Amino acid sequence: MSILNNKIKYGLLSKLFHWLTAAGLIVQIPLGFYLVDLDFDQTRVDIENYHILFGLIIFYVTLIRLIFKVLTPIPDFKGSAFLGQKFIARLNHLLLYLALLTVTTSGILKKLFNGESLVIFFKKINLTYNYELSEQFYSMHVLANYALIGLITLHILAALFHKFFLRENILKRIL
Repeated sequence: MSILNNKIKYGLLSKLFHWLTAAGLIVQIPLGFYLVDLDFDQTRVDIENYHILFGLIIFYVTLIRLIFKVLTPIPDFKGSAFLGQKFIARLNHLLLYLALLTVTTSGILKKLFNGESLVIFFKKINLTYNYELSEQFYSMHVLANYALIGLITLHILAALFHKFFLRENILKRIL
């Protein structure tokens, strides 16, 4: 198995980035919904700290993924469902990346404008407290999460459609 992508299949690094992101989101999305209903106490602070840590990891992995994606070839898509299928697949992937970056950066900015500090790219960042901006970034964070959930659902349904209706095992490329 090659570590890099080629025109036929994804390499080990792309698969690792894909499944690390998926695992992180399996933790992050329910954790975020769980946090909303918690009273403010030490348990909430502890859980929120884990949420922030996993969010920053997803942020870094997404940035590395995008750099890697630019530098390596994308395997050819040989789908047979309809003419615009390749365009829709690429558009969904682009929107997934955009949603991931929007969720993570809005979460980061929400925390920073809430008067908290974060270590980003090995540098401690502090911004001036701004309640209005913090709330706007929180709203963006929530909306981007719903968009991300929708895009992930579409991504999974497309893979299942290929597997069971078109009898194309495109999952084999990423597994």
